[in-house]
Amino acid sequence: MTRPCEERSVPVIQRHLFGPGPSNPYPEATAALALPLLGHLDPAFLEIMDSACDGLREVWGTRNRRTLPLSATGSAGMEAAFVNTVEDGDVVVVAVNGLFGERMCDVAARCGAEVVRVDFPYGQPIDPQQVAEAHPAPKIIAAVHAETSTGVRSDIAALGELKGDALLLVDAVTSIGGIELRADEWGVDLGYAGTQKCLGVAPGLAPFTISDAAFERRVRHPRSWYLDLGMLGGYVGEAQGRARTYHHTAPTAMIASLDAGLRRISEEGLENVWARHQAAGDALQDGLQEMGLELFAAEGHRLPELTTVKVPEGVDSAAVRAHLLEHYSLEIGAGVKEYADTVWRIGLMGPNAHAGSVALVLGALQEALRKTPLPV
Repeated sequence: MTRPCEERSVPVIQRHLFGPGPSNPYPEATAALALPLLGHLDPAFLEIMDSACDGLREVWGTRNRRTLPLSATGSAGMEAAFVNTVEDGDVVVVAVNGLFGERMCDVAARCGAEVVRVDFPYGQPIDPQQVAEAHPAPKIIAAVHAETSTGVRSDIAALGELKGDALLLVDAVTSIGGIELRADEWGVDLGYAGTQKCLGVAPGLAPFTISDAAFERRVRHPRSWYLDLGMLGGYVGEAQGRARTYHHTAPTAMIASLDAGLRRISEEGLENVWARHQAAGDALQDGLQEMGLELFAAEGHRLPELTTVKVPEGVDSAAVRAHLLEHYSLEIGAGVKEYADTVWRIGLMGPNAHAGSVALVLGALQEALRKTPLPV
């Protein structure tokens, strides 16, 4: 029996998404999702796709022809980077200073790599010299630019200067659109990211770039059909202005949303967007310390867009986060692994990187700390 419509209605919930991602999207990106749907081979859509690829080149800081939004989330971007470049026995050096460096090791190993793991403490940046000296002739050196699990920024430019003949593969999921990123200038050969953080777009796409040099050294018949960059290149990226080779049905509404978000960033000015994220992050971190809280990430290497703060002794981390969600509709994230109960992750990304968000987070967190009962 069909229930009456009123019984099937679901309330619309509006959250302040101040965790490690997703962030609230830019209004322009949300509005684009409501535009009439286009087919994935419609000439009007292909113009949008080309525009989005151009916008991605801007935020990546690259002129790579093969810069495109993969039709999957950022984790698929990671898999695409490795599955297209790693053959059995290839040496891959991975810098690990958080959860996503660890995930790189797992994905590279599944692709048949001999993984050389170089570990650094959570909360600390990588040491580019140590990473570069870990193996005399790796095919790939991989690192995370902005480690989402710890709120730490590492020096990718320095690593690029030391890479030698290796391909430099970079995770820019939390950095793209939020802090300085210059793929070509820094020697990045492959990079992947996500739409749901500083780009201010809903999750669902993986901004990806690969240099011509890396493309020439790719696996010609990778294990993944869906993520085969040789096949994908005939549909997007390198195919601009030429006939398209059908590969898959692209998520046209998501790509229109991405294009709108990238246009929003370009209109503000990319360096202005970086500065806005920096100002919001600095204000939040200053305010947290004025409250007597201790920051987790190493000083001098803290991300402005994602702040990690230590949970005060005796405070129930989960109870505070639940209070914020219930009373302020405000989400912050827990830490990861052994820091799950002792660290909070607070993101001010995309449209959330502004002074009003800082005031809301600080006021709500202060009230939550007062009213949340201590654990028994």
